[in-house]
Amino acid sequence: MTPPAAAAAPPVRLVRDDKLVELLSLLRDADSVELKLTVDVQAQRRAAEVLGLDPLDAQIRMVHFFDTPDLALEQAGVVVRARRTQGKPDDTVVKLRPVVPAELPGRLRKLPEFVVEVDAMETGFVCSGSMKGLARRPCGPHLAEGAPLRKLYTKEQRAFYEDHAPEGIGLDDLRLLGPIFVLKLKGMTAGFSRKLVGEMWLYPDGSRIVELSTKCAPSEAFQVAAELRGWLAERGVAPARGATTKTRKALSFFSRALEA
Repeated sequence: MTPPAAAAAPPVRLVRDDKLVELLSLLRDADSVELKLTVDVQAQRRAAEVLGLDPLDAQIRMVHFFDTPDLALEQAGVVVRARRTQGKPDDTVVKLRPVVPAELPGRLRKLPEFVVEVDAMETGFVCSGSMKGLARRPCGPHLAEGAPLRKLYTKEQRAFYEDHAPEGIGLDDLRLLGPIFVLKLKGMTAGFSRKLVGEMWLYPDGSRIVELSTKCAPSEAFQVAAELRGWLAERGVAPARGATTKTRKALSFFSRALEA
């Protein structure tokens, strides 16, 4: 059934005019762009219906974050994460944001496991540098045993962490924040020319965040953003206003739990 027509989409703006030069500079030197839209709570059911998203097709993930109880890493722009994914090997990442791609060491940019990506959202944009890898041990047993956290991460990840983490806070000093239960759907959707990813993050207090995203080359960012925003608006899928990010909400929730 064809969904009822919705009001025309407002003009697409990835960024305020006074930030345009900064964004263009980041795009020039980034490896990729991920366009993200957090779906308004009242529109989540509508989104599942009109986009043909079936939860039974979703891939199950468990996302583990690590930080200090007062979120010293987040304040320094560092994210340490391990992830368990249904049917796939466990993976890890150490991420730094924001970064300026042109200012990163050449040796980092040459590493295949190091990726520079611009995330563009309704609320703005951020450029991050991520050192990715496969977990050196299965995450579940490793964390259950209370084994040293550093042994999950590769040599390159540990070095990247040491270069950017606050002084005096080692990987083994971090506390587990999580895990967060995540459902992920990925594939082609009728009427949109690119692969669309839908993620539902389920928090222990019963709240949830539904995010839609697609990736593209930096040179295509504005065109794809316009296509995605217009395509969703035609189907009545409204973005959330002033929404917090998935990661920040998770870190805030579990840090409060540690303090309690």
